[in-house]
Order: sequence, then C-alpha cells, then structure tokens
Amino acid sequence: MGSGIAQKTAQEEFDVQMVDREAQWVERGQKIIADFLAEAVERRIFSPDQVGAIQGRITGVVGTECVDADTDLVIEAVFEDFDIKTAVFTTLDDVCDEKTILASNTSSLSVNELANATGRPDRFIGLHFFYHPAKNRLIEVIPAKTTSKETIERTVQYCKTLGKVVIVCKDRPGFVVNRFFVPWLNEACLLLEEGIGTTAQIDAVACKAFKIGMGPFALMNLTGPPIALHSTDYLAEQLNTPRYTGAQNLRDLVAAGNMWEIDEDLEIDEKSAEIISSRLLGQVFAVAGQIVEEEICSMEDVDRGAKVGLRWARGPFELANRIGVQTAANMAEQYAKLAGFSMPEILSKQATKCEAFAFSYLDTTQEGDIVTIQINRPEAMNALNVEVVNQLGVALDNLNSDDSVNTIVLEGAGKAFVAGADVKFFVDKLRADRFADIYDFTAFGHEVLDKLESSPKTTIALTT
Repeated sequence: MGSGIAQKTAQEEFDVQMVDREAQWVERGQKIIADFLAEAVERRIFSPDQVGAIQGRITGVVGTECVDADTDLVIEAVFEDFDIKTAVFTTLDDVCDEKTILASNTSSLSVNELANATGRPDRFIGLHFFYHPAKNRLIEVIPAKTTSKETIERTVQYCKTLGKVVIVCKDRPGFVVNRFFVPWLNEACLLLEEGIGTTAQIDAVACKAFKIGMGPFALMNLTGPPIALHSTDYLAEQLNTPRYTGAQNLRDLVAAGNMWEIDEDLEIDEKSAEIISSRLLGQVFAVAGQIVEEEICSMEDVDRGAKVGLRWARGPFELANRIGVQTAANMAEQYAKLAGFSMPEILSKQATKCEAFAFSYLDTTQEGDIVTIQINRPEAMNALNVEVVNQLGVALDNLNSDDSVNTIVLEGAGKAFVAGADVKFFVDKLRADRFADIYDFTAFGHEVLDKLESSPKTTIALTT
C-alpha cells in the first residue's frame, strides 16, 4: 500500500520520500511503481516522459530516522500492529519539524489511541486509502479527538489534490465502509456454512441484489481470505458483536492456506435465493443505519463510500429506497435480531413514515460574509441531475436574499468541478418517451443558472 500512496502522490506533482527499514524493501517498492507505470504507458495513460517525471519525484530513503525534517506530511503505512506503528511515530516525533503532520494509513486501529501515543496529538490524523491507491478514488479521513482544525483542513486539501473523494468520519471500529462491508463478507460465509447455497450461488445472488460485478467469495479471493478473517474478528471484538466473529469455514480456509473454490453451478431455488438476498441486504441496511445513528458520517457519505470505494451501483440507502423502505426495514430488523443489537431508529422511523430517504447533494459553509456551496456528487463527477438543480435553486434563493452574505463560492467535490448535465437523466427519459420531462428540467436549469448570473452577490466558481 505504501508504494501505491507514494506513486499517487508523485503523480499529482508532490515530491515524495518512500521510506523503509532496508534498501531491499525500498527497491521493491520502486519496482512495484515502475511495473505499474510501465503498464500505464502500454495503455497510453501516461507517456514515457510523464513516467520519468513521476519517478523523478520519488526519493528512496532507508531508515525512518533519515526522513527530511522539513517534510509537511508523513503517512505511515506499515502493517496493522499498534506497537510497531507507535514505534515508527516515536522516531518521527524526534526527526520531524513541529509543523509536520503525522498520519497513519489504517483500516482498523483506533486513531485516538495512536494519536495519544505520539508527541503531537494535535498534528496527528488517520487515513484509510482503498486499494489500489492510484486507482481507487475513495479515502476516509479520521481525525482524533485531539486533532486540530488546521491539521484536518491541510490533510483534506492534500487528499483533494490527489483527486480523492473524501469522507471525514469519526474514529469508530471499521470507520465507514469496512463497518458494513466486512460483516457482509462474513455473513456470506455463514450462509455457506448453513448450506443455504454454494459459493457460486451466493456470489450470483449477491451480484444480482447489489448490482455488482463480483460477489463476496470472489472478492475475498481477490484481496485474500486472511484479511477478511482478521478484519471481521477485529470488529467482533471491538463492537462486542459475536455475529461478526469469523465463520468456522473461513477459519479453516485460512488455516489451510487455501482460496474459495467457486464452481460454475449458479442454479438455485427461489426460496434459497430469497434467504441469501434478504440476509445480505438486511445486514447492510442495519449496519448502515448504525453508522448514521452513531454520527460516524452522513447517510450520503455511507452511500458514497459504497459507490466509490466498493464500486457498487447504489449505496445502502439508495438500495433501501429502490426496494422500498418498509421492506428494507424488515430485512434490517431480522438481521439485527440475528446479530443481537437494536434496530436502528433511522430505519424504523422512515418505514413508519412510508417515505423514501431524501439525499442532500450540497454542502454549504459560511465564514464571515463568504458562503461556499460544494456540489457533493463526486461519484458522478458532480453532474447536474434534477435533485442537484432543485437544491441549488433553493440555496441561491436563500443566499441572494441574505444580507449577511456578500460572496458565493461554488466548488465541486472530488477532482471535477461540474461535468455538466447528467446524461443518464436524458437517456432514461428518451427511452421512456418522456420528452416533456427533459424540457421541464432544461427550462428549470436555465432559471437556476439565471439566479446565479443575476445574483447581487459576488459569485466565484472554484474549478481547481
């Protein structure tokens, strides 16, 4: 993971030191980067000159004590061992200037505990890059309770410069994505253990239910069953949820050093398919509800994490809307009983109201007389759909009539500003022969843009 982070950072024109204990490991990291970039040249993603420039920005360093003291940000990426990580940070504390931010790339360890083990808890932060860091656009940013506002802002800006979709979340076991994804993998193992379906059948049902390209067993084979076992056991312990304890068949597989065997038999009876679908969906709905209720992140960020980090077609709350919130709540309740935790109220209340979840695609912040509107739909390059345009229109009405506002700044989340109108909307309406909807959307879009053009406020589009 460390070499991937170094590569991506260098691609965005930062000077990078890639540090390891011994020269052989530094050289190994450099070779991994060279092989990756050579493939990128073959695929015409980069030119040979661009690759040379990227590699020229990466300096190999042997020994943590040899890190340049003037470094702005150090990202530790050793394996998930608290004592080893804190030993690295002890050295970095002594070597680095006071301004240096120390970050740990972790998918499971407590950021608060790591921060307290350093000599600069206000300049410490957690990061969770998703594999491969040069390709996967998602990153979770996890401030400790002691992390300063400036440290958060500088780190988020670094992540945005990498073109990452940033989720800032609380320090809770699993953070956001792994909190629902890891138990999902283990639930698939339990379904197999109970004889509800084979690996191939469970994968096929999961792919259909979640509109994904790979099921849980294929994914575990890709990332390694030991990682799945370690992660699910960790969550079971930290969250006191025995349901998450690694299934025995997963333990046996890891002990034998094997991978899951996935045959070609996809035929499965309707009842078994329904059990598999309901259990996997119910698990995701229930845990997604917990994440929001514990205020780890927003509902929109949960969905964003699934779509960007896991490449799901829809996030948990969008899936709940699609199958019906009452059905989703029933599935979640059944899983909550199996797992031995309370049903999240966000789901039961929504089911009682019989209303779909409503999503916000605008993040508005005000500093003095300057208001920043961030269009936060990076999974679609911030393309303007009906919801975004409606929300933008309401926001502009409010701000244009607000005497405390002098300047409106528009920006986009992720690497893009706004990719224009959402093409999918037009395609769907054309296929449905609903041309009037296209006309209405376009006309209203012009009205909203007129509000921006004729605004009495100073308006700025921040495109970089």
